[in-house]
Order: sequence, then structure tokens, then C-alpha cells
Amino acid sequence: MNDNPLVSVIMPVYNGERYVAEAIDSVLAQAYDQIEVIVVDDGSTDNSAGIVKNYAPLRYCFQPHGGIGMALNHGIMEARGSFFAFLDADDLWTNDKLISQMTVFKNNPKLDIVFGHVVHFFSHEMDENVRRKLKCSDQSMPGYCKGTMIIKREAFLSIGHFSTSWKLGDFFDWYLRAMEKGLTSFMMPEVILKRRIHNSNTVIRERNYQIHYIRILKAALDRRRNKEA
Repeated sequence: MNDNPLVSVIMPVYNGERYVAEAIDSVLAQAYDQIEVIVVDDGSTDNSAGIVKNYAPLRYCFQPHGGIGMALNHGIMEARGSFFAFLDADDLWTNDKLISQMTVFKNNPKLDIVFGHVVHFFSHEMDENVRRKLKCSDQSMPGYCKGTMIIKREAFLSIGHFSTSWKLGDFFDWYLRAMEKGLTSFMMPEVILKRRIHNSNTVIRERNYQIHYIRILKAALDRRRNKEA
């Protein structure tokens, strides 16, 4: 592995004007400086585009609204790095996220993926009554999610792009396919992602599509049965 390989950071945004600047700032503050930042605007109708375009040399891409899977795949097609990393436009990275993970890869070159721990926090504008109704632990936990993941380019492409069939569970579907293929991963004990809980989270906004998680799991079980048959 090169001493400082390029990491492509892909950030989808949809009507994220409230939080996207903080997310971008957390990427640009990384101690690891060999990065390219690609923000894919998934047809936002607010001022997300105006905010993102204030940052340079960040790369801004626009697509008609097609969902997060399509936006992620758009960013991947634009990416030039030998590693891929992902951040939602409402979440935050710790400053040493990338350099810590790239050090793990340097010491363990056969790894395909490195994850880290995540903490959740309530956005400041959330009403206290709403907060009490939501389960949000203040303890860190293993983050098997795309916001903590950094992955070798060839490993990602060996699995294929994110599915565009699901309103929820795009990463869950991809990760199950990656495990079926035997990709190797390591979970860092450090917190590297701060996940924001707010009124417009995708899981809240698309709550009617929670059944997609069950359908994704069923599809994975069907693939296993077909393989064993």
C-alpha cells in the first residue's frame, strides 16, 4: 500500500442545508490530508447547493432526486481514490478518523474494511418531549455502518454498488453481500463517528419503509439457501 493513498469521501445530501456545512467541516478537519471530497446533491430543493459550492476544492455533483443508493453510486462513479469513505450530510467525523483507520490498513494490509465506534447525539433544535420518546444511548457502540467504514476500492467494487431498490437499508443490504463474499474487516475501539438524531432523519422520515430491512434479510437468506442447494 502506498504511504499516503488517496481516500475518496462521498457525501450524499438531500435538503440538508441545516447540517451539511458541519459535516463538510468535519471532513476537511481530518488529520489525514490525502482526500478528495465528493458531495452528491440528490435533487435538493433548499439551499444545500449554495452551501456546498462555497467549499473548494470540493467536488459538487447534482442529480434529479433518486434516493440515497443512487446518490452514493453517483459519487462512487466520480471517485478517483484507492479507498472509499462515506459520511451522511447530517453526521460528523472525529478529526483523527481517517488517519487512525489508514494506520490500521498500513499495519494490516490484507484487510478489506476498517470500521470504528459511533456515538449518537440529539440535534440542539429537537424538542425535549420528542427526545424522551426516542431511545438514544449516550454510550459508544460498534458502528457497522457506512459512516464509520473505510474500504479498499477494489474490495468495494468486488461486491458491487449500493442497491437502489430500498428506501431504507442500503448499507445493510450491501454489508450482507460483503460478508457473503468473505471480505475481511476490523472494528476499531475508538469513536470516529458522531451520529445526529434529528426530526428529519431518514429512518424517521421513511418509517413506513421499515419493512425493507426484513425484505433485505429475507433476500440474503434466500441467496444462502440457493447456494447450499
